[in-house]
Amino acid sequence: MAWQKLAYGVERSCSSYRLKLARYPALAETVAQYVQQRPATPGRRGVDLLDVGSGYGRSMRYIRSQVEPEDVRFHGVDLFPGGQHRVYQHQDWKLYEHSLEEGLPMFDSDRFDVVICEQVLEHLHNAQFVASELVRVLRPDGILIAGVPIFPGGVHLLRRHAVPVLDRVIKPRRPRNHVQAFSMRSFLKMLDEAGPLEINDVRGFRIVSGGLLRPLEDFRWWWRLNRYIGVKAPSLCIETQVVATKLRASLAMPSGTPRQPVRKAA
Repeated sequence: MAWQKLAYGVERSCSSYRLKLARYPALAETVAQYVQQRPATPGRRGVDLLDVGSGYGRSMRYIRSQVEPEDVRFHGVDLFPGGQHRVYQHQDWKLYEHSLEEGLPMFDSDRFDVVICEQVLEHLHNAQFVASELVRVLRPDGILIAGVPIFPGGVHLLRRHAVPVLDRVIKPRRPRNHVQAFSMRSFLKMLDEAGPLEINDVRGFRIVSGGLLRPLEDFRWWWRLNRYIGVKAPSLCIETQVVATKLRASLAMPSGTPRQPVRKAA
């Protein structure tokens, strides 16, 4: 496979509009819009962003293509099995090596303006608790961008409960790394239970990608068509991305009824 093209003008790829990467220009647009519209704070420029499960720092590549470097301070949390030096522009991040199953105890509540958690929660046994931690460390009026693979309603239960049983019989030494399976409804329910959030946007990506249709991923119109479908019918896609704002306490719930994180798997 030749990697001589630039996906969305940002990173080397096999296709100019590779649909498997479409979630990244979308989240970059959302962050850029938030940075531009956020009221100025005297003596403080830019926003603090936390990428939970930051991997090799792909989010920075796309966000920096749309905002100035000084407008976003990047923080990342991951196990970094390949080493922190492999993270894109690692010197510009503040990186934390940590198991996400344990939450985010190194951060105070209401710490970040933007929290990203993209294609991570499906790997966690304690996904509901981690979702509550994402909301906890987010500042009121800050935005959460969270994405997961999704299945049709009902099929996600089969994927969650039946497939692991079959795997233990058929390939016991090669367990799947996805331990959660979400439908659109179950993912939104998990976020609703995670904390005081207002959903701003729900968008889907990829109904079909790669394979025989991969040549179409070099055409902008094909990406735009998929993005249009993802906006109009996100539950038809195989992954979703939700953008939500953290509500201020006075808007979220009556006084004296604090929400407690739920420490159980989704």
